[in-house]
Amino acid sequence: MLLYDHKTIEAKWQKHWADHKTFKAVNNSDKPKFYALDMFPYPSGAGLHVGHPLGYIASDIVSRYKRHTGFNVLHPMGYDSFGLPAEQYAIQTGQHPAETTRTNIEGGTDKSGNEIAGYRNQMDRIGFSFDWDRELRTSSPNYYTYTQEIFTLLFDSWYDKDADKASLISELESRFRESGTHNINAATEEDIRQFTAVEWHAFTDKEQQEILLDYRLTFLAHTEVNWCPALGTVLANDEIVNGVSERGGHPVVRKKMRQWMMRISAFAERLLNGLEGLDWSESIKEIQRNWIGKSIGAMVSFPLGDHKVDVFTTRPDTIYGVTFMTLAPEHELVDVITTPAQKEAVEAYKKATAARSERERMADVKTISGVFTGAYATHPLSGVPVPVWIGDYVLAGYGTGAVMAVPCGDERDHAFAHFFAGQEGMPAIKNIFDGIDSTEEAYTAKDKTLICNSDFLNGMSYTSGAMAVAIEKLEEIGAGKGKTNYRLRDAVFSRQRYWGEPFPVYYKDGLPQMIDRKHLPIVLPEVDEYLPTEDGAPPLGRAAAWSWCINENKVVSNKDGRDGLFPLELNTMPGWAGSSWYMFRYMDAKNENEMFSKEAQEYWENVDLYIGGSEHATGHLLYSRFWVKLLHDLGKVSVEEPFQKMINQGMILGESAVVKLFYADVRIVDGAYTNVESLEIATPIIEKNNFIVSEDIDEESQEFQDFLEKKETSVKNEFLEKLPKLSSVNVSIRNRPIHSDVSLVNPSNELNVDYFKNWRSEFNDIEVVRNSEGKFKVSREVEKMSKSKYNVVSPDDICNQYGADTLRLYEMFLGPLEQAKPWNTAGITGVYGFMKKLWKLYHNDAGFSVSDDKASLDSRKTLHKTIKKVQEDIENFSFNTSVSSFMIAVNELTAQKCNSREVLEPLAILVSPYAPHIAEELWSLLGNKESISEAPFPVFDEKHLVESTKTYPVSFNGKMKFTLDLPVAISKDELEKMVLANEKVKEQLEGKTVKKAIVVPGKIINFVF
Repeated sequence: MLLYDHKTIEAKWQKHWADHKTFKAVNNSDKPKFYALDMFPYPSGAGLHVGHPLGYIASDIVSRYKRHTGFNVLHPMGYDSFGLPAEQYAIQTGQHPAETTRTNIEGGTDKSGNEIAGYRNQMDRIGFSFDWDRELRTSSPNYYTYTQEIFTLLFDSWYDKDADKASLISELESRFRESGTHNINAATEEDIRQFTAVEWHAFTDKEQQEILLDYRLTFLAHTEVNWCPALGTVLANDEIVNGVSERGGHPVVRKKMRQWMMRISAFAERLLNGLEGLDWSESIKEIQRNWIGKSIGAMVSFPLGDHKVDVFTTRPDTIYGVTFMTLAPEHELVDVITTPAQKEAVEAYKKATAARSERERMADVKTISGVFTGAYATHPLSGVPVPVWIGDYVLAGYGTGAVMAVPCGDERDHAFAHFFAGQEGMPAIKNIFDGIDSTEEAYTAKDKTLICNSDFLNGMSYTSGAMAVAIEKLEEIGAGKGKTNYRLRDAVFSRQRYWGEPFPVYYKDGLPQMIDRKHLPIVLPEVDEYLPTEDGAPPLGRAAAWSWCINENKVVSNKDGRDGLFPLELNTMPGWAGSSWYMFRYMDAKNENEMFSKEAQEYWENVDLYIGGSEHATGHLLYSRFWVKLLHDLGKVSVEEPFQKMINQGMILGESAVVKLFYADVRIVDGAYTNVESLEIATPIIEKNNFIVSEDIDEESQEFQDFLEKKETSVKNEFLEKLPKLSSVNVSIRNRPIHSDVSLVNPSNELNVDYFKNWRSEFNDIEVVRNSEGKFKVSREVEKMSKSKYNVVSPDDICNQYGADTLRLYEMFLGPLEQAKPWNTAGITGVYGFMKKLWKLYHNDAGFSVSDDKASLDSRKTLHKTIKKVQEDIENFSFNTSVSSFMIAVNELTAQKCNSREVLEPLAILVSPYAPHIAEELWSLLGNKESISEAPFPVFDEKHLVESTKTYPVSFNGKMKFTLDLPVAISKDELEKMVLANEKVKEQLEGKTVKKAIVVPGKIINFVF
C-alpha cells in the first residue's frame, strides 16, 4: 500500500495553489460575497509559534467551506509592519528597519546572523487559502500614501453635532464668513472662542488657522502622555504593563508634550450605538461601552479665588454632601492654588504620581493616597469653604480632572475621607440621606431614599426628580448645566520614533500645513542613527533632507538655500494608523490611483467574519470603527462599521520548564563599601556561587539546610577575603524561578543538564544539585507561549514531523476556539494516527482503491450523519467537535469496509476545509481534474438517518426474554404475524395457549398465557 507521505503531498498542493492562484477572489461576481479577515500580524524575527495560527486556521476553514457552498470568498493576508521591535533592532545593529521587516516576512539571515524563517514561508507551509495577490504591508509607501491621505482628510474635517456627522472644514469656513460662530454646534473644547462674521474677516490668516485648529478632527495639543525615556517615545496605554514599557520593561512617566491628537470623542455616541447592530461577543461590547463610558449628569463650577474648578457629576442631587474636592496631580490649577506650607508635600506627591501609568492608577483601587493643597474652593450653593486635595485616583485626561467628593454617597470618596480623617483639610463626612448612617460606608443606591440637609432638595429623592431640580437651580444661578459626558478621551497620535508613517505635514510660522494629496507619499528619509537627536528631537531630526519646498513640492535638503523651505513634522504616526483602514485596501489592493475603488468597496461592503484577539478591544477595534465612520461621513465608504461579525480566539498556552536557581543575596553591614553589588569584584563571586536544584529535593530537610548554611559561609568568607576593608557582611541564600528551553526537558520532566549548561554562557559552570537517583527534575507551568519563556513550539517543526494537515486538525481539536488551552505536542500523535487511517480508507495493499459500487445503508448513514454535524459545527464555529466527527466517521467506515466512491468522494470534501492537502490529493486520485475547493459541499439528506428497523424487547407474561430487530414501516397486524413466525417466539410459545397478544408498533410486544 502507498504510505501517507505528508511532505510530498503538502509541497505538491501548495505549489499547485500558488501556480494556479486557486484562491484568487474577483471584485465582481454573480455569487454572494463573503469576506473573511484575520487581524494581521506584526512580522517579528521570532516568527510564528503554534499559538499564532489558531485564528488563521479557523478563518481558513470557514473560507474554504464558504467556497464549497457557492460564495465568492475574499480571504486576504498582510503585515502590520511598522513597529517598535524593528526600530529597537535597528538601534542595536544598525540594520535598517525596512530590511529587518523584509527579512522577517520573506525569510533570510539578519544582521546578527540569525536564520529567519519568514512569516510568508511559515504561513504557506500551513496551507492557508489566502489571496496573496492582495498582500499588503503597512510600511510600504504605496500603502501608507493612503494612510497619509486619511490623516489629511481628518485634518480637513470637523464634527457638526447638529448633523451628527463629520463635514469638510471648508464648509465651516464658509459658515464663519457668513455668520461667525452663531449656530455652530461643533465637537470642540468647552471654552471655544466666539466671534462674529465681521471679526472673522478681520482676523489674519494665521489667526484664522489657529481658530480652525480648535475644530479639526486631528489637531495639535499639549497633553499628558506616557513618556518612556529609555525608548525615547510616547507609549499608548496598551503598550505599558505594570508601570513599565511592554517592550524592554523600561520605566514610564507622565509628561506633558505637544502632540497630534485624534478627536475620537466626537464620535462617542455613534461608537456606542453602533455596537448594537454588531455580531460580537457581549463581553467585547461591554468593554467598549465601559471604555466609552457614557454618563448623564451636570457640569458644576466651584469658585476658587480668581479661578474656578469645574467638575462633572452624575449625582448633582448630592451636591450638598460635598465634603472636599480632589484634583488630579497634573491638573493645571494645582501649582497655582497650592499654599507655600503644602508646596513641598504636593511636589513630592506629583513626582511620585508621574512614575505611575494611567492604567496602573485606574486599576489600583486598594491604595489610598493624596495630599491637601491648602486651598479652599467655595460651594456654589451653600457658600461653605470646600478643602481641595490632590489624589492619583483622579486622572487629568478623564472628565475635567477634578471631582466633587461626596463621601456619604460614593465608596472611593468615603474611603479617602476615612483614611485622612482628622488631618488638616479633611472635615467630617456630611450626611444627606435621611435615615442612613454613612459613618462606616457610603450609601450608593439610586432609589427612593429621601434627601436631607440639602436646602431646596430636602424631602426629594433621586427617583422623584431631585437630579433635574438640582440642575435647574445650578443653571439658574450660572453655576452649572446639565450635560452628557463620556469617559472616552481624544487619542494621542504622535510617536517619537523613526519606523512609522511620516506625517504629510510641514510647518509655516509654527502652524501645520498639509501637503497636497497629489504629492504623497512623503517617504521616510535616511538617518544615520535611529535614536533621538542630542537635543531630544525624534529620530527624523537626524535626517539631512527633511524640509518641504513649496515651490517644487518635494522634500529637499535642510541646508538647501532656496526660497520656500519649511520644516517637516519630526514625529511619526502610531502603529494603529495603518491598521485602522486596511480592511478596505484589501478590496482593491493593486489600485495605484486611489485607496480603493467605489465599485470594489460597494461590492465587498465590510468584513463578514473577523477573527483576532480580545486584547485589541479598546485599541485597534475602537480606532478602526472611528476611522470608518469618518470615511462614511465623507462619502468614501458605504458602511459605518468595518467588522460585522467578530470572534475572539483564545490563546494556546505553552508548557514551560521551570528551574529553581539559588543565588547569594549579599548585604553590607558596616558601610565600608558602598553598593557592593556594583563592585566589579562582587559580581563574579555571586555568579560563580549560583546553583540549581532538582525540583523533587526536600528543601526543608536538615541535609539541605546544612548545605545552604555551608554555601552562605563560603560566600561570606570569600567576600571578606576579597574585600579586606569589610568587617562584616550578611549573606542569605535565596531562590527564584528561571525558564529552561523546553527542548532540553524530556516527557518525564528530566532536564538534560549537559545541554542546559551549554545552552547559555552564564550556566556553563553552574553547580547542579541532583536528586537521589542522579537525575534533575524541573517543574512545569502552563502560561503564555512566548520566546522569553523558552516554551515556544514552532509550527515548522510540527509540519516537518507530522504535516500541516495534522497541525490544523490538532489546533482545532484542542478545544473551543474562544477558550485558552495548553499545547501538548505529545497529544498530536493521535491526530497523526487519524490522518494515516483516513489515507488507508482510500487504499488497500495494492494501492489506491475506490469502487463505483453502491454504498451500504450503514455507510450512507455514517456519511450523512457526518455531513450534518460538520455543517452545523462550521456554521456555529465549533471546530473541535468536527474533528471528533471525522474520527468517528473514519472508524465506522473502516469497520464497514467501505470503499465506495458514493461515500468517499463527499467525505474528502467534508475534510477539505480542515485538512486541505490530503483532501486535494484524494480528490485528484478519485479522478477529478479541478481543485477540490471548487466542489460543492455535500448535501445532507435526512432519509439516510431514518431508522428502517426498531429493536423490540419481546416479553412473555411480562418478562423480557430477548429482542428482535423488526421493520418500522409496517402495520400492527403485519408486525404480529412477523413476530409469531419468528423461531425464537415459537420456541417460547410451544405447548402454551396464548390468552392475549399485546403488540403496540414502536413500543411493546408481550404474550400472556
